[in-house]
Order: sequence, then structure tokens, then C-alpha cells
Amino acid sequence: MPKLLIIDDETNILYSLQEGLASEELSVVTAKTARRGLALLARELPDVVILDVRLPDMAGLDLFDRIKEQAPRVPVIIITAYATTETAIEAMKRGAFDYLLKPVDLHHLRDVVHKAIELRRMQSVRAVFDQPEKPGEDPIIGHSPAMQEVYKAIGRIAPQDVNVLILGESGTGKELVARALYQHSRRADRPFLAINCAAIPDSLLESELFGHEKGAFTGADRQRIGKFEQAHGGTLFLDEIGDMSPATQAKVLRVLQDQQFERVGGSETIAVDVRVIAATNQKLEALVEQGRFRSDLYYRLNGVTIHLPPLRERKEDIPLLVDHFLRLANRKLEKNVKGVAPDALRILEAHDWPGNVRELQNVIRYAVIQAVGEVLTVDCLPASVRGGPAPQTGRSAEDPLDVRRLVRDMLAFGTPDIYRRVIAEVDRVVLEEVLRHVGGNQVHASELLGISRTTLRAKLAADKTSILHGPLPENP
Repeated sequence: MPKLLIIDDETNILYSLQEGLASEELSVVTAKTARRGLALLARELPDVVILDVRLPDMAGLDLFDRIKEQAPRVPVIIITAYATTETAIEAMKRGAFDYLLKPVDLHHLRDVVHKAIELRRMQSVRAVFDQPEKPGEDPIIGHSPAMQEVYKAIGRIAPQDVNVLILGESGTGKELVARALYQHSRRADRPFLAINCAAIPDSLLESELFGHEKGAFTGADRQRIGKFEQAHGGTLFLDEIGDMSPATQAKVLRVLQDQQFERVGGSETIAVDVRVIAATNQKLEALVEQGRFRSDLYYRLNGVTIHLPPLRERKEDIPLLVDHFLRLANRKLEKNVKGVAPDALRILEAHDWPGNVRELQNVIRYAVIQAVGEVLTVDCLPASVRGGPAPQTGRSAEDPLDVRRLVRDMLAFGTPDIYRRVIAEVDRVVLEEVLRHVGGNQVHASELLGISRTTLRAKLAADKTSILHGPLPENP
């Protein structure tokens, strides 16, 4: 479970933040002094720190520097009651994750904490090459010739201080490759930040990347330090770079060429030392021809490229991936499925896998839930994979979910645990339709659903959302 450390000398603030942020998915520890905070940092090893810059026993920047010395990869979120403080801004320049003004909007703070936890996961969970998984590792699975070429490319490119473009369809594992490049680079002890260009509106992406000056636009009530400045000395991962607007592309090109930029609304030239790893599932050549992507930026990025093959082009890796995902599902679902029947494996190997490795993982998780013995049989696989008709659950073509009929069918067949199953089926339909509507973008989906991204991910990962007839689209 991720752990959050809050350091603030105001008792009411500590109590409010602990009550508002602690959950079954996040544990919270608190400290009222810098000395106590440093002791808890060493003992509890938190994933994220919230720091008030005014404490009774130490200056804000001094404590921030001590935290970064002791735990350089732990994201630190600054909170302050002083809107004009230079301390918080200076901390951002030195690598703070974000800073917020008191009184803090709890909903916004919760989202910032979740983003920081995700960043911490990307920094700390090692992406390893085709090894048996251990705690704190994500293996990149595959013995096929295509994957061997990927491994060799990572080994050649990672130590070189050059920018990299990762190309591949959705679900092929581009984030894993980006993390492997970072973790095997000379910048592995420096900051690693990631941003999904498709998940942020164009109007906000430029500010998110480059920061802005106070008054630069409506709502810019304070100076903001962007991701490029925060990642100084380290690595910035730009996922889905094909969705970036032409104006933002021009500023990214300048950073790649000169390692310089200006904040939005500012005239000061800021020099940075940042390695950029970009990724996209789009065909950038076609976007260049259509005038939607700058050719000079494409050629600047395209110098060092890693192509990730789709699963349909490396089907010899499917048995390895199935074994890996079977172990993960057993551990997550507390099941003991030991293998896959030969005819079921043949169906998995014959499927075209448009959703690639991510789709295969969802299918195995679904099949493990359906399994009643120690072997996955053909009947355990979703209809979308085995090619048969979907199981009858009371849905009609006009109404994808007839709850009343579903309950009646369950009563007629003596189905146990009716309430949980019906709620799960409703969740399945709602999540499936919303995710399909937004193309799998979880940030947009969570906004439409009115739930946090962490809650959405928990629903997608939980047993109850895995009873669907085929895998849900997912955007990690």
C-alpha cells in the first residue's frame, strides 16, 4: 500500500488532511516538526511527502533539501498559506512535485497525491528484461526475435545521453520500455517525470510542460514551474506525443535543439538539461503529411527510435505471457490456477489481439475468475476470444443491460451473491461504455464518471469489473 507523509505544524491541518486522504488504498503518517518528519522519512519510507514550508524548527528550503538528500526520488508536494512566497517557487525549481495554497482544495490535493504516487511507481518499479518477476519489478516478457531486437536497442541506447522515440500500438508496453531506458541510463539517480499529452487539454499542456508566469492568462494567479524545469538534470517521458498541438511542438523542438525555453507569459530564457523520451501509437509520418505534426520535430525525434512489435507479430511469446499473467492473476485474486488447457492455449495463440499485451492480460484475469478448477479451459475464455456467442445474462440487443431480467434469471437459476453480481454487471456496462467513448483515456473517463482515477483503476482491477465478456479498454 502506498504511504503518504504529511509534515505540518498546524494540528487542525494535519487532522483534516489525514482524515481526507487516508483510505484503504493509501496510509498516512504525520509529523508536526521537521525533526520528526525526517525521522519518519527514514523509518516509514513514504512514497509521497506533503510539506508545509513554514515549520518551527527548520527553514522550508533546508528541510526540502534534507528530504531530497535522504530520499531523492520521493515526490514532495509543497503547501503554503503565503501566496507570494518565494520559498515554494524555489523549491519547485529544485525539484518539488507541485505546490498548493492554503486552504487546500481536498479534491484537487487528492488528485495531485495520486499523480505523485503514479510517478513514484514509475521511478521505483524496475522494468526488467524477461526475468521471473520479483516484488518491485515489471518484466518485459518475450523470447521472440522481435523482442530480442528491442532488448538490444534498449541496451545500446539507454547509456547514451540522447533523446528517444518509442513507436508501437496501444497496449504493447511503451511505458515499460521508457522506464527501462531511464533506469539503465546515466540519469537514473536524477528526476524522472512523465506526462500523457493526450490526457491534458491543449490549452493547459503548454503550461504543464513549460510553466507560466503570474497573470499569463485567466486563472494564472501565481507563477508555476513546468515539467521541463522540474526534470532538470533528469528525464522527461512524453507519452502520446502525436496528440501535441503545433504551438507546443514548436517549444518542445526548441528544448530539444537548444535546451532552452520561456515560461508561458514570460520573457526570461530558462536553460535546462533534460533527456526526452517520447512515445506514440500514431503514425507520425502520416501526421507530418497532413500538417498535424512538425516535420523538423519528427526528424529530431526520429534519430533514435525503438519499434515495439504488436502481439500478433510475436505470437511465439504468448505462452510466456500467459504464464506470467496467470501468476499475477492468481496472486491478485487469491486463486490457484496452475495451467492452461492445450485447446484453450491454441485459441489464445490464434487470436489477433488488437489490444495487444494489455488485452491478453485482461483476458487471462477474466478467465481465472471464471475457472472452477486448476486449469483454464476454453469455456473460461471470453466470447470475444473464443469466437462463440456471448453468455446469456438477460441483455437484449436494444438494451445492453436489463437489470430486472438479470435479477429474475439469477433467482430462477439459484445464483448466489446476487447483489454483488448485479452491481458488478452495472459497473461493467458503465465503465465499458465510458472508456469506449473516450478511447480508453482513464483521466477523461474518471472526470465523466465523477470518480478519481485511482478509484477507476481499482474498479478496473477488482474482481467485480472482470466478469465482462471481453476485456475493457484500459489506458495506464
